[in-house]
Amino acid sequence: MRDYELVFIVHPEVDGDDFTAIVEKVKGLVERNHGTVVTVDIWGLRRLAYPIQKQWEGQYVLMRLEMEPQGVAGLERDLGLVEPVMRHLIVRVEE
Repeated sequence: MRDYELVFIVHPEVDGDDFTAIVEKVKGLVERNHGTVVTVDIWGLRRLAYPIQKQWEGQYVLMRLEMEPQGVAGLERDLGLVEPVMRHLIVRVEE
């Protein structure tokens, strides 16, 4: 298992229980691709450097993951299908 960081931006109009449901859905996607979520850090609403889908703000979430390299491609594909997630980035953490 390797360590990864996943940062994703959720649409700013998603609030409360819906936001929590999206975070839980992403956790489920990680587990479905044979990974485990170590920590979840919600950064909150932040201004974007450039507009994405005509939005200037987004809700940032950082997850630390442990997963096999083969699962990363599947996770990337699955995250692209979650509509409220505007952008995502998965980076391997060097030890």
